[in-house]
Amino acid sequence: MARRRKKKQESGEGGQERWLITYADLITLLMIFFVLMYTMSQVDARKYAAVANSLSVVLTGEAMSVLETQGPSLVDGISGQLLPEGPGAVPDNQGQLDEVKRMIAEFIKVEDLEASQAQAAGSTAIAKLSDYIVVYEQERGLVISFKDTLLFESGSDKLTPRAQNIIKQVGGALLGIPNYIRVEGHTDNLPINTGKFPSNWELSVLRASNVVHVLQEQASVPAERLSIIGYGEYRPLAPNDDALSRSMNRRVDIVILKKKYDYFEPPRVQTDKKI
Repeated sequence: MARRRKKKQESGEGGQERWLITYADLITLLMIFFVLMYTMSQVDARKYAAVANSLSVVLTGEAMSVLETQGPSLVDGISGQLLPEGPGAVPDNQGQLDEVKRMIAEFIKVEDLEASQAQAAGSTAIAKLSDYIVVYEQERGLVISFKDTLLFESGSDKLTPRAQNIIKQVGGALLGIPNYIRVEGHTDNLPINTGKFPSNWELSVLRASNVVHVLQEQASVPAERLSIIGYGEYRPLAPNDDALSRSMNRRVDIVILKKKYDYFEPPRVQTDKKI
């Protein structure tokens, strides 16, 4: 009888202590919950906004919302777009892309008038710029698209003298804005294989590179705002199934990126310190 009573007492004491295990589990879960809540409160709001905008563009074809919605922003001191570029005077960069577009249109108009006057006078025919330059807006910014025949000889990456002057004039319109500028080279799908151009990638990159050099060296556009991309034949505007379509695909685009996309550019690092 004594042994049975002792066993019952031991089993009762063990049952009474089991609640400590459950209690410890609950405390651990609460601690994890509050750690997660704290971590979520430290999310980079700019990064969240940029990712949300990119996903919206990919899924719906339209920019969103966290960057463009009205009302309070996730980032202190910013409402709506990170740096809006619509009409207006505040902040300073608003309306500047429209001004660039106006300046380029005026330049094309003057060049076309001079070409018409030269043709009327019987001088050597000069191609109208309006036949070779297209300026249009995209979600990412303002695109100035040049047909390759305006800038280069066939199969060459060397800018013609007139092309250099045109790029220089366009660069002058870009000096007053702080935006990043991306120069993109494109080709058609006809293969090329020379010592200098093993493929269309090299041709597209070198053409874009030579345009950048004119923008930086002759138009004085700051080098840190410029970048180069060579797409080769892989970003066509039209199917490469006839001569006209291929001529549309051979182009160099100067893209003035909207300021809200600065987040995606690598940060500028001060390099003037001596090591």
